[in-house]
Amino acid sequence: MAQIRMLVSVAGADFVWEPGQVVDLPGAEAAKWADGQRAVMVRGEPVETPEASRAAPETTTRARPRRTAVRKG
Repeated sequence: MAQIRMLVSVAGADFVWEPGQVVDLPGAEAAKWADGQRAVMVRGEPVETPEASRAAPETTTRARPRRTAVRKG
């Protein structure tokens, strides 16, 4: 079985595929659908993890305290 990701919605007598939905099909059938306009083949895409994409870099220094001005009179 091969996987395709739908780019458009498609409906038939006994199925409905929405844009973004991943569908399992036999290899030859998947190749027919994956024409770049209706669907694309799903390859082994790397999994995005929140730690890798949004983590702030670690630092070993402390932030210096801000000095405040002292007003006289």
